[in-house]
Amino acid sequence: MKSLSLSASALSSRAAVAAAAAALALTGCANYFGVKSDKQISSPAQYESTQSLAGQAGQWPSLDWANQFDDPQLPKLIAEALEGNPSIAQARLAKASSYIESSRSALYPKVTDSYSWTRELLSGNALYPPPYGGSWYSENNALASASWDLDLWGKNRQRLGQAVSQEKAAEADMQQARVTLAASVASTYNQLAQLYALRDIAAREIQNRQEIGRITNGRVAAGLDTNVERQTANGNIATSQSNLTDLEGQITVVRYQLGALLGKGPDRGLQIAPPALGVGGTVALPDNLPADLVARRADIVAARWQVEAAMHDVKEAKAEFFPDVNLAAGFGFDAFGWGRFLRVGSRQMQFGPAIHLPIFDAGALRSQLKGRYADFDLDVANYNQTLINALSDVATQVSSIRSIDQQAGDAQRALDASTKAYQLAVIRYKAGLSPQLQVLTADQNRLAAEQTVTTLKMRRRDLQIGLIKALGGGFDATQTGLVVPTDEHGTAPAAAAPAATTSAK
Repeated sequence: MKSLSLSASALSSRAAVAAAAAALALTGCANYFGVKSDKQISSPAQYESTQSLAGQAGQWPSLDWANQFDDPQLPKLIAEALEGNPSIAQARLAKASSYIESSRSALYPKVTDSYSWTRELLSGNALYPPPYGGSWYSENNALASASWDLDLWGKNRQRLGQAVSQEKAAEADMQQARVTLAASVASTYNQLAQLYALRDIAAREIQNRQEIGRITNGRVAAGLDTNVERQTANGNIATSQSNLTDLEGQITVVRYQLGALLGKGPDRGLQIAPPALGVGGTVALPDNLPADLVARRADIVAARWQVEAAMHDVKEAKAEFFPDVNLAAGFGFDAFGWGRFLRVGSRQMQFGPAIHLPIFDAGALRSQLKGRYADFDLDVANYNQTLINALSDVATQVSSIRSIDQQAGDAQRALDASTKAYQLAVIRYKAGLSPQLQVLTADQNRLAAEQTVTTLKMRRRDLQIGLIKALGGGFDATQTGLVVPTDEHGTAPAAAAPAATTSAK
């Protein structure tokens, strides 16, 4: 019993000495003491928006939001554009996916096999005496080897986590590209509708001015007007025809732009039928908008995943300060000639751990970690700014729509009054009670009022499309698996909002 007690005591002493030696070694190693960051991502609640973004029991946009404008051609054009436009974001997603595979491979043992055959003439005056020296021999060498990085400090796991986060960010970027493209097609299509409406106004204006010209010719023949009024009428007709030609040219250019957005040539744009857009759905903001917006805007989700990737980068850099332990083993055969190649005596075996411990690196690891923290701080700042911009974007679109709604009533009343004034002026001009100038002035006022009403209608629809985009364009991270699962402290975020306490310590 005494010998057993001494043996246990000796083992305990050795363990204590080993622990002390390990602690001393780690104390002398490179360390990251004092290198940290206190940056945190912001919560939507931190930015006051209750007055600007008050809930109105509205619905979030769905992926088929284009149907609300009652023009069957628009959803088809958007679908065609999404199908025919491979984006940079898609290429980035494919590249990020490849990083996941390479990072995951580092978590598992690696096995390699090699075989070599060498035909050589041994020197007769060197290490090997005759009959070996001066003769030709064949050397066969086969070796199967395996190695495994134990990843005790999680460096490889953090690298994998970073790759996964980058893939998620790239996927969110791709979704944002799709939303942007769809909104661009709809906005350009609405611009085409505006030009067609203005062209129709210009065509009617030519008819009105031709009518004034006929009246003027009659008055000249009756001696009530002079050639001055006749030439003025002719000049106004020519000006209106020039405006019509200009609008037709603009229509062609916008058609070419639509063809490019569809990923096709300019001739595709010429095949698009004239738009027949309706008013669109009711503009009403959803409830709980600021909090839910972070899961509805793909650009916010992408920025959040970038923060997550930066956190993994920081943890990986920290793991670099600790020892790496690798296990390696090999087994094979090595022999001269074929006869003894696979015999027991020709075996070769090797096994052993390899430990890498950074002790002094002149500050290289600390510098690397500081760089990772700087990247983290930048990504946090980018996330916070993206959130601010998103809230401002929604508020701006809503405010602009409300302003146009107020302008539209005044503009319509102005058009009604201008139209009546023009009609009365024409009647008085025919009767010889008013000069031509009064008719032309009334006509200019009516024309400007009609163009204003049309422009306001198209502008409002353009803002509706902008609001749909600002609300995410139908994207929902909770339905695509792109919500960040946990934060730095292991707290699961709300389904619609990533945790607001994410930071790197």
